[in-house]
Amino acid sequence: MNDTAALPALQRTLAAEHVAVYTFGVLGGRAAVFGDSPLRPALASAYDAHVTRRDQLRLMVTAAGGDPVAAEAAYALPRALTTPAQITDEALRTERACVSTYAALVAATAGADRGWAVATLGAGALSELTFGGPPQALPGLPPGFATD
Repeated sequence: MNDTAALPALQRTLAAEHVAVYTFGVLGGRAAVFGDSPLRPALASAYDAHVTRRDQLRLMVTAAGGDPVAAEAAYALPRALTTPAQITDEALRTERACVSTYAALVAATAGADRGWAVATLGAGALSELTFGGPPQALPGLPPGFATD
């Protein structure tokens, strides 16, 4: 598979990471009022992971001959992000959205890029567990997806 075939999937995944970086930054700020809650380090860890992935995707898009999609100035988030449960739910929703884009990236890439996408999909699936998501046999695929 040539790099230009993977470029749209790389750009979509980069766009999802821009959303995740923004969202986890906001969620971390909102969780700051909870003191020593275990939610705070979980959000900080997720934020750091998404920044690293975003930066890697920028490099991959450039290597594939593209101009990395820019982040928006802001993204719409639910108004109700004031309780640990609301913040945790939004963190899980954000992780799931990213894992779905990584599943599509796995399908669109080959070689080292696919290996990175697979590893990152797995890391995202594990992060879902941190925020209360159930383990899934095939992370990133829609519920009820059949493999036959």
